[in-house]
Amino acid sequence: MLKQRLQQKLLQKLSPQQIQMIKLLEVPTIQIEQRIKKELEENPALEEGTEDETVPSEEENEEEQFEDNENGEDDEFTIDDYIEEDDIPDYKLQTNNYSKDDDKNAEIPFSVGSSFQEHLESQLGLRDLDEKQKILGEYIIGNIDEDGYLRRELVNIVDDLAFLQNVTTTETELEEVLKIIQDLEPAGVGARTLRESLLLQLEKRDLAQPSVKLAQSIIDQHFEEFSKRHYDKIITRMNVTEDELKAAIEEVLKLNPKPGGVYSDPFSKISQPIIPDFILEHSEDGFDLHLNSRNLPELRLSAAYSEMLQTYSKDKSNKKEMKDAVLFVKQKIDSARWFIDAIKQRQNTLLLTMNAILEYQKEYFIDGDETKLKPMILKDVAEMTGLDISTVSRVANSKYIQTHFGIFPLKFFFSEGLQTDSGEEVSTREIKRILQDCIENEEKRRPLTDERLTEILQEKGYQIARRTVAKYREQLNIPVARLRREI
Repeated sequence: MLKQRLQQKLLQKLSPQQIQMIKLLEVPTIQIEQRIKKELEENPALEEGTEDETVPSEEENEEEQFEDNENGEDDEFTIDDYIEEDDIPDYKLQTNNYSKDDDKNAEIPFSVGSSFQEHLESQLGLRDLDEKQKILGEYIIGNIDEDGYLRRELVNIVDDLAFLQNVTTTETELEEVLKIIQDLEPAGVGARTLRESLLLQLEKRDLAQPSVKLAQSIIDQHFEEFSKRHYDKIITRMNVTEDELKAAIEEVLKLNPKPGGVYSDPFSKISQPIIPDFILEHSEDGFDLHLNSRNLPELRLSAAYSEMLQTYSKDKSNKKEMKDAVLFVKQKIDSARWFIDAIKQRQNTLLLTMNAILEYQKEYFIDGDETKLKPMILKDVAEMTGLDISTVSRVANSKYIQTHFGIFPLKFFFSEGLQTDSGEEVSTREIKRILQDCIENEEKRRPLTDERLTEILQEKGYQIARRTVAKYREQLNIPVARLRREI
């Protein structure tokens, strides 16, 4: 028996302006400059300049009423809401936003990492995709890390698109677009795991060669045995000879475990220096933090467009035509006003977040001593600023700060914490540093096992489990002891 019932749900739907604001938070310095230039080109009501020209105040405007003579109906049109002096101040992005030691005329280099995603997007643009597939493809590419991997689950990307861009999709649709991206260069890009990346690379090699075909079968069917170097098991299970296995292994060794690495290696960083989003200066008087926005143009509303709106609103000679003109000019002014406010809100949010990080890690920023870096997670900064955790995450993503002891990504300052025997909380980064030092100094014929590393850390007073040691070792890209042994 069918039953009918009413159900009330509360859904949050973001406006296009809110979505754009979220996107602006994620954009680093070099890209925000390009974004502003694009807006200046597309909206004539937005200008750059230093003159103190303001929009006429609302006392100079009148509320006008337009009548539609053809329909015999009144159509009220209020001008007061469109021009408000207090709501539309001139907003300068450049003033005091550079270091006193900076060369204001220095050429700004490109930031690290942008070329890899641009390389993928340019290839994607050559594929025959509909508008929705383009949106999905660009979002997937935006989630591919510098190593070339897609670390984010497709089900989470479905939620992101629905929440951030009001785009409804499915895992199946995303999987189809991902397959297209995985066909781009470099080979292996867009994989979720190392196994998938190696298989993607092997598919683009000559599978007619027995060694390549065998390598594909090994990675596909016996990846765990291969990664653990249990070669005897592979020989037995696949009924191959040692020479055939050796030839297959050589094919695998030709592959790139980090397909995106070619675009972010140390040599490319020399020619493409990082552009810091924040500049931090330290002196006896304390810290001086400001945004690195020296090359951003100053923004204001166009006085000509504001005057045009006033003129049209007062002209009663042809009310119907004037109504269309006012609607057009009003739309451009509203868009320019929103963009100025959005940029201002972006800058304020960035500074609010970075100031909280600076306050939390004050001892570390004095001299850059990593042992003074306190455990800090996104929630800590969110509580200090009153911002949402997702907002803090977007600010920290792809942003860098220049200090007197080097340039660091904001993600560097975030880490979990562990307690020592004395109850003191220490950063997991300190634990990882000790692990790395132990392994670098170990006897290569008898490398330290995870059990022994756990004992060493516990002897030093760190309360830690063996599985946690294994997790940190893997995060440091250090293989297990058996694979580190040298004969």
